[in-house]
Amino acid sequence: MKAVCLALAPHLQANQLLTSIAAGIGCVSLNSWLGQVALVRCMPNTPALVRQGVSGLFANPLVSAAQRQQAENLLSAVGMALWLDEEAQLDAVTAVSGSGPAYFFLLMEAMTAAGVKLGLPAGTAAQLSVQTALGAARMADSSDVDASELRRRVTSPNGTTEAAIKTFQAGGFAALVESALNAAAKRS
Repeated sequence: MKAVCLALAPHLQANQLLTSIAAGIGCVSLNSWLGQVALVRCMPNTPALVRQGVSGLFANPLVSAAQRQQAENLLSAVGMALWLDEEAQLDAVTAVSGSGPAYFFLLMEAMTAAGVKLGLPAGTAAQLSVQTALGAARMADSSDVDASELRRRVTSPNGTTEAAIKTFQAGGFAALVESALNAAAKRS
């Protein structure tokens, strides 16, 4: 990244806006290689490929209001764009949403494999897993209550869902998720 920035620096105009999607490379480093330029760091995610992405954005102090709008327009073309107040928050964005699609894919992969072991054809198990994830995400997006309440509404006392949830919780699910996101944030 340093080599690319140093090669680019002599060709920059004073009023140009630069955007970076490089995880873990902060404004201090980028500005030391590029000079003092208007810079927006952002962390998009792969659902942007189907215009369902979400991006966290941070602007250095040299970014004008018009440039902020330009960056927001660019990232909004492929999903939602959310501004951050502190650059350090990009590490959390990377952990939650930048890497997040892989976590859901991992869960779908595990659900599909479990479905096959329970006797479903692989294609059917995969379709059930994907459609369930899609439906749950759409419900969460359109609901006026949080995910915890949506989960509670599906979890009948002494029912099948409760049996599964208790198994997740007994295995330390919440702590495992927190530990995994901390590892991603630390790497970022």
